Amino acid sequence: MDFVMPYVNLVWDYFRAGFYEVNAILGLLIAIAAAYTMDAYKRIFVVALGAVVVHLVAEVMLPVLANGAAFRLPPVVEMSYWQKIVALYAGFLVVITLFYVVKRAFLRGGH
Repeated sequence: MDFVMPYVNLVWDYFRAGFYEVNAILGLLIAIAAAYTMDAYKRIFVVALGAVVVHLVAEVMLPVLANGAAFRLPPVVEMSYWQKIVALYAGFLVVITLFYVVKRAFLRGGH
C-alpha cells in the first residue's frame, strides 16, 4: 500500500489543483456551457478536452480583446504549463460531471 499512495496523492493533487483553477468565473461559465451541450455522459472526456482548449484560448485572448494588451503566446516549452493543462483537464472532468448530474436531475429530457 505504501507503494501506491504516492501515485494516488499525485493524481488527487491534479484533481484538486484543476478544480481550483476551474472554480473561477471563466472556468465555471465554460463548464456550465459544456455540461449543457453534452448529450451523453460517455462524451465527458472529449467535452472536457474541448473545455480546456476554450479556456486556454480565452486566457490568451481576453486580455488582448478587453484591455488592448499585447498578444503573447503561452509558455508551451515549460513543463509547469503542461502540468497546469493536465490539472485543468482533471478539474473540468470533475466540474462538468457535477453540472451534468444537476442538469440530468432538474431538466426534463436532459437538455
